[in-house]
Amino acid sequence: MRYEGNIYRPPSEARSYLLQVTIGCSHNKCTFCSMFKDKKFRTRDLKEVLEDLNMARETYRHIDKIFICDGDALCLATNKLLTILEKIEKDFPECKSVGVYGSPQDVLRKTPEDLVALKEAGLEIIYIGAESGSDKVLKNICKGATRAEIIEAVKKIETADIAASVTFISGLGGRLDWEEHAKETGTMISAMEPSYVGLLTLMLEPGAELRDDVNSGKFQLLSAEEIVGETLLMLKNIEVKKNCVFRSNHASNYVSLRGDLPVDKEKMMGQLRKAMENTNLLKDERFRML
Repeated sequence: MRYEGNIYRPPSEARSYLLQVTIGCSHNKCTFCSMFKDKKFRTRDLKEVLEDLNMARETYRHIDKIFICDGDALCLATNKLLTILEKIEKDFPECKSVGVYGSPQDVLRKTPEDLVALKEAGLEIIYIGAESGSDKVLKNICKGATRAEIIEAVKKIETADIAASVTFISGLGGRLDWEEHAKETGTMISAMEPSYVGLLTLMLEPGAELRDDVNSGKFQLLSAEEIVGETLLMLKNIEVKKNCVFRSNHASNYVSLRGDLPVDKEKMMGQLRKAMENTNLLKDERFRML
């Protein structure tokens, strides 16, 4: 297969065939992220993408899932995405799920009819980075979208019967704004009611601008114990009515949480309280890696 630069995909897409339709991220300004800083954004020629699908069909006898990347591949014009999805449906009848990364801005630029058409063509899930429910934190990290816009985008996805998998980052408010970050993230999840929530913990790789603020003392990282307390406060503020799959079992997390909201909320909060009482339950720094 043909790829340009490093390729990233959600943990749940580990066994998916990765189809690169854009190079990098069209926004690429988030201060905590270094994933696409070495790439200049562009869209790939549709002919090349379809050729890659032909190569994949010739190479692999069975493909269960396909993930469309890079960073916000949903920015591709709807007619091009539909052409790709139609090709997948025709040539990969065994494929059970197609997913894509999308930014809040990408979703808001799509019409409701666009999203319904993508769903009917086989798009099952959109992964969207919310990062925080706090407008202050979102502005500080140069997210390029407000709390209200992110909520609107997720609701728009779910209304089209596409699953929204929304990612948040523990510790992103630092010591100064951790409480607002926790509470506002909890209430944001309550307002948007996504199908899936993934909670990561802040880890700054080389190339992330936020590292400069850490080094200068402007931004203070939370300790492991403070991260757990922040997560507990966030969960306290989540009140969803429909089922939401909640995962905080990424390599970066200090405490592994798996459950469904609202039914497993108290169980997961109990796990966090135990970890606060017994810090031996926290993951050692040596085993936290991206």
